Amino acid sequence: MESPENNITAEQIILRWDSTASEDARTRMIFEQHDRQEINRYLQAVDQIQTSMNSTTLSDGESKKLNNAIQIAMARLEDEFRNILITNSTPIETEPITESISLTPRTTPRNSSFHASPENENSGNRRDESISRISSASFTDRNERSVTFASYRSMNSIREQDLLPPESISDLRSIAERMIAAGYFRECVQVYGSVRKSVVDGSFKKLGVEKLSIGDIQRLDWEAMNAKIGRWIRAAKVCIRVLFASEKKLCKQIFEDLGSTAADDACFIETVKAPANQLFNFVEAISISRRSPEKLFKILDLHDSLLDLLPDIDDVFDSKPAESIRIQAPEILSRLAEAARGMLSEFENAVLREPSKVPVPGGKSKHYKDNSLAHLFIMNNVHYIVQKIKGSLELREMIGDQYLRTLTRIFRQAATNHQRATWIGVLHCLRDQGLHSTGSFSSGVSKSALRERFKSFNAIFDEVHRTQALWLVPDEQLREELRISILEKLIPAYRSFLGRFRNHISDNYIKYSVEDLENGVLELFEGLAVSQHSRRRSQ
Repeated sequence: MESPENNITAEQIILRWDSTASEDARTRMIFEQHDRQEINRYLQAVDQIQTSMNSTTLSDGESKKLNNAIQIAMARLEDEFRNILITNSTPIETEPITESISLTPRTTPRNSSFHASPENENSGNRRDESISRISSASFTDRNERSVTFASYRSMNSIREQDLLPPESISDLRSIAERMIAAGYFRECVQVYGSVRKSVVDGSFKKLGVEKLSIGDIQRLDWEAMNAKIGRWIRAAKVCIRVLFASEKKLCKQIFEDLGSTAADDACFIETVKAPANQLFNFVEAISISRRSPEKLFKILDLHDSLLDLLPDIDDVFDSKPAESIRIQAPEILSRLAEAARGMLSEFENAVLREPSKVPVPGGKSKHYKDNSLAHLFIMNNVHYIVQKIKGSLELREMIGDQYLRTLTRIFRQAATNHQRATWIGVLHCLRDQGLHSTGSFSSGVSKSALRERFKSFNAIFDEVHRTQALWLVPDEQLREELRISILEKLIPAYRSFLGRFRNHISDNYIKYSVEDLENGVLELFEGLAVSQHSRRRSQ
């Protein structure tokens, strides 16, 4: 590195780039010229002056000149530092990250919303075809797995990115080193924080994280709040695991081991404290908002998501300056658990009092004309709640095993009620009663009664097939269990009925073979119209 020959040479180099004395110095930046020799010359001049200032033999005049030069140099380096940051900083590309970010393992289902189903092209007058998207659940013992907190930890969840080019990082570190050595630590931190915070704000906007006060959030209607909760859950993963983690990495790359204080930690907090508070304020506002049963599922989703992120929050905000942010998350988590506990009793009361009027996630009440759908809704959503509780030690301890057993009993009973409400009419058609001319089994079969019986069976099965094919149970294991349970009751009864009466009626009245029924049942709970199943089978 070329060194100035003496103090005068070093001072001249500094003064040559004094933006207050030269138009050329005002319009040009040292580090933008890509002249490494000039960059090194300037940095060496700063080093030379700082070394000279430590001399004990300086006269008052010399000391004043050196102090003036170092002040000019620090002003220039501050401008250079800011310019490098601004010209090389852009918000992260959030869309591909949101799609690919690692999701931590869960045993509880993720879909808690109760959405409208795809509309059949002829569904205008068809009852309840708009009802679908049942939350996933299961009523069998093998799905009732208890999970520990550790299962929520993804060992590969943090996804740090390189936010600046290596050359820019090297230049920024060279400048920061000299500013901190000269006693300009606070100025360096403030410049860094202001520029990087604006970049983080830009990433927040891309992620849909809005600047809302707690009051603003609590004044939202539930439909708007519901949408923002879903957006927050997706955005929070990116903010913690990518955005904040990458900002922390950049701070270490530039500031680690510079000065006597933890400069990297100070710069990181300067950058992310306000955005982090903005992120957590949203959940805090939800946790203390007015409680109502329809909010229960989203509260559980928020609790699940925040619990999932706790280890990553501890990793990212592990320094002493970040302690206030780090302790926020478990405090909010406890408030969410408390809110969920209060909503659970209201939800249970609604279920036991009148299942057909249970408030659904999203804030709308459905008065189900179809009892089987009401029972399926209760089964899925109560089981969803059970799994959420089992997945959180805090929730389980707060709610207690006795109440958990009560909820388990509710969803099991709902599963039984759904099958009874759906299939009792179908199975009723397969009884012998009323088909014999004199009422005796050995007497002749009434062909007219048998024809009506097959017509009734075909019509009822058609209706069940048409409507419940549109209902969606997202959880694959639950879907299979429901189908198997139905087949175990339906197929033996139908096969026996066909065996006894097939020879007494024309094949024109036998619409379904045993295989046809099996295929029909296997199409239930897919959220697809019957015509879509037919097209899919033909492909």
